[in-house]
Amino acid sequence: MSLIKIVRKNFLRGHIICHGLPERSFKIKGHQFPVCARCTGIYLGSFSVIGLVMIFNPAFNIIILIMGFLMIIPTFIDGLTQYLNHRESNNNLRFITGLIGGIGMGIVITSLRFIPGLLGIPT
Repeated sequence: MSLIKIVRKNFLRGHIICHGLPERSFKIKGHQFPVCARCTGIYLGSFSVIGLVMIFNPAFNIIILIMGFLMIIPTFIDGLTQYLNHRESNNNLRFITGLIGGIGMGIVITSLRFIPGLLGIPT
């Protein structure tokens, strides 16, 4: 099998951007999502925030940026404690922590555009 076919097959199944384990993925009418529950939340949260920022173009706010970083922590803790076998998470918890973390990531990513101004670098 050629490299292009392998990449195409894995990308279409979501494995380039997520492990896509069947037991950690949502299913609708027997069809598995291409990404796991946590990644579904992360992508939904991130893209929602980025879209809203593109529409409303809010001003920079350091409190919101700090909240963005703090919102990533539950996703990290959920993933780490499950990876270390301290507990077993479930898809609903994975999705919720992913959504919270995704919103946080979206806030952090969209705040990056303000860094040159904060550092006094002309744009």
